[in-house]
Amino acid sequence: MPAPTAFTDADLRRTLLAALRLLALLAAFAAALFWWHFGWPSAVLLLIGAAISAASLWEWMRLMSAINQRMDARANPRPVGPVLFGFFLRLALTVAVLYGSLKLLHGTVFALAAGLGLGLSSLTIEALRLLIRPAA
Repeated sequence: MPAPTAFTDADLRRTLLAALRLLALLAAFAAALFWWHFGWPSAVLLLIGAAISAASLWEWMRLMSAINQRMDARANPRPVGPVLFGFFLRLALTVAVLYGSLKLLHGTVFALAAGLGLGLSSLTIEALRLLIRPAA
């Protein structure tokens, strides 16, 4: 197994992108199940939760890249200010979307929670794959 210091920024980016792909697959499958069992409003709530999870993973990837560039003291690091602004703007939009979707769609709130949990699940699965993967 490689040493922990062998995990690069490119590895992190690759892992998060793989988690996003897995999240999309899981969301499509789960939305079909929720539509079949609870109706289309619940399926839409699940997809909204999954989209929020995907946006969160993407924003964390951007934030970590900007911070790592600063810590590595590269010649031209990406400014952190716009990334932080985007991060907090996304948080505010997330609150608005959560409130609006719960107010307008009358599906089960568990579908929204399941969609939000899919991001954590996909990231956990990708982390376990990193631990299980044989050393090259």
